[in-house]
Amino acid sequence: MERKIDIHKASGVLIQGRKFLIVRQIGKKFFVAPGGRVEVGEIVIDALKRELKEELTIDVDISDLEEFGTFYAPAIGEENKYLQSDVFLVTKWSGTIAPASEIEEIMWVNSVLPPDIELGSIFHHDVLPKLKELGLID
Repeated sequence: MERKIDIHKASGVLIQGRKFLIVRQIGKKFFVAPGGRVEVGEIVIDALKRELKEELTIDVDISDLEEFGTFYAPAIGEENKYLQSDVFLVTKWSGTIAPASEIEEIMWVNSVLPPDIELGSIFHHDVLPKLKELGLID
């Protein structure tokens, strides 16, 4: 039996200096990769481009996005809802990364997270281990 998807998100993995960028929204305690909800009628890649511009003030071209995987989990903070996250490697961007819109904090991390950092389940259980396994982060 297939599970109903309550939330569909597009997320971007940005890597710099063998570290992965995570963000925390205002008023939230957990971090996730930048990105957000795919709006009705919106293409996933367009949603990701829009979210990266809104959240980090950067621009990306479609040619600089590589499919990384599609992951599923209960939504952190909304465990009664089921989340699908289409994750892309962002190989290049233009502009200077700066927190904007609803983003309160950004942080570059490797596979060993600081003890006080809570990472969303998809990124903790699926994305971070895969980045380490592929040798993309330390």
